[in-house]
Amino acid sequence: MLNRRILRIKAFKVLYSYAENPAMTIAEAEAQLELSCEAARSLYLLMLDIIPYITDEAKVRIENARNKFNPTEAERNPNMKFAENLLADVIREDPDFKKMVSKRKLSWDQCDAFIRDLYTTLLTRDYFQAYMASGERSLKEDVDLFIKVFEEEFVDSEELSKILEDMSIWWNDDLAYSLTCCCDTLKDLAKGKSWALPPLYRSEMAVRKDVESDKAFIYKLLRQAYTCFGKYSELLAGNVSQWESDRLFTTDMVLIVMGLSEAKAFPDMPVRVTINEYVEISKYYSTPKSRSFVNGLLDRLIRRLIDEGDIVKNEVFA
Repeated sequence: MLNRRILRIKAFKVLYSYAENPAMTIAEAEAQLELSCEAARSLYLLMLDIIPYITDEAKVRIENARNKFNPTEAERNPNMKFAENLLADVIREDPDFKKMVSKRKLSWDQCDAFIRDLYTTLLTRDYFQAYMASGERSLKEDVDLFIKVFEEEFVDSEELSKILEDMSIWWNDDLAYSLTCCCDTLKDLAKGKSWALPPLYRSEMAVRKDVESDKAFIYKLLRQAYTCFGKYSELLAGNVSQWESDRLFTTDMVLIVMGLSEAKAFPDMPVRVTINEYVEISKYYSTPKSRSFVNGLLDRLIRRLIDEGDIVKNEVFA
C-alpha cells in the first residue's frame, strides 16, 4: 500500500518531531512511525466505508419522499438505480471488511450532515445525472461512478479535511494517497475479485522475492537519521553563512539530514535518486526557495562526505 515516497514523508515528519523534542527516544520515534503508517490504512478503510453511508442516505430520501402527504409521480416511482447500487452491498456484506472496520472503530455515524451535503451535491453533478439516466445496471458502472465521486468530491473538500483532522492526528496529508488505494480496490472489485486488506508496504505486493522490504528500508533510514542527527545538523550549520544559519528552517534542516542519512545507509541507492526525493518533498513541506537550497546543499554535502569516506556509494556520482 505505502510506497517509498509516502514512507519517506512519514519518517521525515517523525524526525521533525524529534528536532522539536530532542528528548524523544528512538523507540518512541519508531512507535510514532508505526502508528503513522498503520493510520494510512485505517483512513483507506474509512473512505471505502463511506459508500454504504451515501447509498443509505439516498434510500432515506426516497422513502421520505414516498411518505409525503401528496407525493409526485416521480416520488411515488423513483429511479432506484443509485439507492440499489451493487457496490454498496459488496462492501457492506463482506465479513472481513466489516470485521476490520469494527475492530478499528471506524464510522461515519457522527457525520450525518456531511453525508447529507455530499449526496445533495451529487444530485447536481452531470456525471451523476448521466449515471442515473443510463439504462445499464452493473457492478462496473457502479464502481465507475464511485471512482468519479472519490476523485471529484473528496480531494479538495475542506469539510472532509476538517472531519478527518478531528478524527485522527495521523491523517494529515494522507487523504489523496488513501483515495488512490480505494480506487484501486474498486477496480479490483469490478473485475470480480474479493476484497482483501492491502499489505501495508508496497514491497509486500511484489511477485519477485528479491525485492527489498520497504519496511526494512524505512526503519533503517529512520534509525540512521536519528543516530546522525546531531552530527549532520552541525555539518549543515557549518556549511552555510551565519545569515543563512540564523534563517534556516527546521524543515529544510531535517530534509537535508534525512538525505544525508539515506545516502549513508544505502550504498546501492543512486545519489541522484536520494536528492530528487527530498527536493520533491521540500516542494510540499517547506518554502518556495527550499527546492534549490535543499538540492544544492544536499548535493554538496554528499560529495564532501563521500570524499571523506563517511558515505560509501557503489555507484559513480553523476
